[in-house]
Amino acid sequence: MAGHSKWANIKHRKGAQDAKRGKVFTKLIKEITVAARIGGGDPDANPRLRLAVDKGKQANMPKDNVDRAIKKGTGDLDGVNYEEGSFEGYGPGGVAIIVEFLTDNRTRTVADVRFIFNKHNGSLGVNGSVAFMFDRKGIINFSGEQDFDAIFEAALEAGAEDVNNDSGDIEVQTSPQEFEAVQKALEEAGLKYDSAEITMIPQTETVIEGKNAEQLMKMIDKLEDNDDVQNVYANFDISDEEIERIMG
Repeated sequence: MAGHSKWANIKHRKGAQDAKRGKVFTKLIKEITVAARIGGGDPDANPRLRLAVDKGKQANMPKDNVDRAIKKGTGDLDGVNYEEGSFEGYGPGGVAIIVEFLTDNRTRTVADVRFIFNKHNGSLGVNGSVAFMFDRKGIINFSGEQDFDAIFEAALEAGAEDVNNDSGDIEVQTSPQEFEAVQKALEEAGLKYDSAEITMIPQTETVIEGKNAEQLMKMIDKLEDNDDVQNVYANFDISDEEIERIMG
């Protein structure tokens, strides 16, 4: 399992994300609004919107919030016009980092992200400087208690690239193009997944420990805590022992 996924899962199990639910909703509302603006307000005809709405459901976002965000995107309600983009750079220990953002003030976002990189011994690079180290993939996760053979058969038949349970849980990996078809096939087979998203998977990982690990964890937390930052991807590998030491 990628280091960042491991870190996020441990924080989630300890309840750290519950305190940030309002911030999670803010980010999801932005994504739903932009998705509706670009591709229309019907989730069945707009894969990006469907994915955003599904994430809202997974986060227990009230349906009224989702509906208002869609209407803001389609222009039925007044809303903010967001710009989307990404930053690339390196963190402590030479870890490659991609930061995706949605903002109504790019100047503010650039300044905030640059400050976080600099403060934590990182450096921003130009677009393309680290993106080649990652592959965009669809990831659908199931608990390890589910029927691996049933998931394996349904996913591969629908076009998935890989199904594994190396970490104890079951992970289905797809290309971005086949993600929605595989997701629908699994749902129609009555297989309930824990999460589904299109993400960036590192091709190789950089092992970090000690001070570099501490600085990187703080850096990622600060980036994720920024209202304009939607996603942070990094190619680090960190041991369970280091995570427990840092979290105390």
